[in-house]
Amino acid sequence: MRRHDREMNRDFALYVVDKCEYAVMAMTDTDGAPYCLPITIARDGSSVYFHSAKAGHKIDILRNSPDICLACVGDTNRPEDKFTTEFESAVIRGKAEEITDHNEMIHALRLICQRHSPSNMHEFDDAISRSLERTGVWKINIEEITGKRKKYDKNGEEMKFGRME
Repeated sequence: MRRHDREMNRDFALYVVDKCEYAVMAMTDTDGAPYCLPITIARDGSSVYFHSAKAGHKIDILRNSPDICLACVGDTNRPEDKFTTEFESAVIRGKAEEITDHNEMIHALRLICQRHSPSNMHEFDDAISRSLERTGVWKINIEEITGKRKKYDKNGEEMKFGRME
């Protein structure tokens, strides 16, 4: 990380992972070309889960080359009196692993649904019974995580080196 003065600790990075609306996953295609796309995630310990179709370009890439980079963005703000953006972000590097155990798949999907659709959990069991066989579930094992933030305090001073309010 070039701007170490904006680096945040692991707990802060995990906090951003847990609150981001979505993440962008980057991979490398078989011909060496970059490929990225947004995914909906939920974290459990040192693992991040996402769901997908069981086939497609992303799945082909992950099965051939599971190394990924995941970018998560938390809160942002553009102060009207500055030419900048306040932000918080986390970057994860790891390996994606396809989950085939039905119990772990249901666990992962429950985490994703609880996080992103908590008011609809009464429909979860019916949805699982209808769609589990056609749903792909993947786990990213976190090998490295970094957090970064640019934020100003109430006096307009940038908070450096992981400083919290």
